[in-house]
Amino acid sequence: MSTNRRIVIAVFPDVDLLDVTGPAEVFALANRETGGEAGYQVQLAGRTPGTVTTSAGVRLVADLTFAEVSGVLDTLLIPGAVDLGPAGPLARIDQDVVTWLKDAAPLARRVASVCVGAHLLAAAGLLDGKTATTHWSTAAQLAAEHPAVTVDPDPIFVRCGNVWTGAGISACMDLALALVAEDLGEEVALAVARQLVMYLKRQGGQSQFSVPLSRPPAARRDIDDLRMYIADHLDGDLSARALATRMCLSERHFARVFRQETGTTPAAYVEAARVETARRLLESTDQPLDQVAAACGLGSVETLHRALRKQIGTTPAAYRRRFRTT
Repeated sequence: MSTNRRIVIAVFPDVDLLDVTGPAEVFALANRETGGEAGYQVQLAGRTPGTVTTSAGVRLVADLTFAEVSGVLDTLLIPGAVDLGPAGPLARIDQDVVTWLKDAAPLARRVASVCVGAHLLAAAGLLDGKTATTHWSTAAQLAAEHPAVTVDPDPIFVRCGNVWTGAGISACMDLALALVAEDLGEEVALAVARQLVMYLKRQGGQSQFSVPLSRPPAARRDIDDLRMYIADHLDGDLSARALATRMCLSERHFARVFRQETGTTPAAYVEAARVETARRLLESTDQPLDQVAAACGLGSVETLHRALRKQIGTTPAAYRRRFRTT
């Protein structure tokens, strides 16, 4: 017997298109992968009946108005919209959505926001006393406007009780996959990810900026090639001497070139890449810590502890407790 999982997504003028359609596609594929047993039913709710023009200019059609949303909801999903100010993007606060949220949230088993939709949850008081994330570009705005919210700008998504908040743009897919995993298990979520041809189903604790994305492309092609080599050989010898030999440079000259091209030292870059992989293993596997340390090239549990404390200020066990996806 299929379970009826009613998901209501708010839509409003200039809402980010992918924030709405990305999760809807994930839930639709979950239905397909389970032969309809997932039971997801997606509805769009708007201030008024009819079409809503998104930030991309594509129009969506609301299935019902905010006032017509009643009964039990499985998931209430709140996307976001931004305005461009002199200092960059600013999350738009749609007061109609905020007012409706205060009444609709108690009807839902869980509430989730996508991207800057977290600002709407915060404005409705749903994030007070909780940890939340949002798109990195508006995290400072969220923290300044809502001091009762602990804003963590780094993770892909954060779960705090029955409230989920997701990071920016394409992270809506990761959040939706996590909701599917909670409902139906990791196997179904991975099957959906494969259908979406997603390179990796990212876990919640993964940074919005992976190590390669956090550094600009190098002017030298050989340095970019070396970065790819590092990512593929984290459990190998990545000492400055070994990397310099691979580049056919003296160790001193290599260190100078690498810092010039990446803004960091070879050792710091390698450690960050290894910690990123360790985080992914802690989130997605039950491997013992010594195996995690070996797989990502950190060598020992002691080194793993030291690297995680240095990079993200926590221990491997505490990190796994917070972000492990069962």
